[in-house]
Amino acid sequence: MNSKTKKLTTTGVLIALGTILSVIVVYKLPYGGSITLAGMVPVVVLGYKYSPKWGLLSGFVFSLIQAIIGATASQAFAGMYDPNNAAKSVINIVLMAFLDYVVAYSVLGLSGIFKNRIKNDTAALAVGAGCACFFRFVAHFLSGWILWGSYAEWFFTETMNNDFGKGILEKYSGQGLAVIYSIIYNGSYMLPELIITVVVCIALISVKPLRKYIVNEEA
Repeated sequence: MNSKTKKLTTTGVLIALGTILSVIVVYKLPYGGSITLAGMVPVVVLGYKYSPKWGLLSGFVFSLIQAIIGATASQAFAGMYDPNNAAKSVINIVLMAFLDYVVAYSVLGLSGIFKNRIKNDTAALAVGAGCACFFRFVAHFLSGWILWGSYAEWFFTETMNNDFGKGILEKYSGQGLAVIYSIIYNGSYMLPELIITVVVCIALISVKPLRKYIVNEEA
């Protein structure tokens, strides 16, 4: 098997593995969002193993699969459509697909940005994985703020009907409330996902045979 074929095969296998892991939900939050069984790790590994450029391409393919899964498994896309304002609805759906899927999952491939910049591969992968996950959080945050911010008051009134929620409503309103809502909503599942991803990446690269594979020393 030549190197190009091997690279394509490896990429396909890891994207498939990531897809499987991403639908295995460890914990589903009651108000939306879920924590998966290290579903981001395979794409993160691809970005580190080959290059950020290849990682972005792999992440893009992964994002299309996630968009298909998301469209069939949730009402998110349908919830964006308003027949009374179809033009705006189409723009919102396109923007949501771009931020919550294309951007959010493509950036996972940027995990290799510190490879050869940080001499220790374990540290380089850990920092790169953390940054890649943070980039995904930023994409979801922007989507939550821009597209779903109108749900902020409902979120803190109904879902977080406690002293914390009441305190937020007393201090913030308008765009400020939308920003806080998006940070809390998306951070509640992305922070555990980030921690899981970094820990699993460190564990994998600590195993000598897997380290050679991830660092791509055999290439």
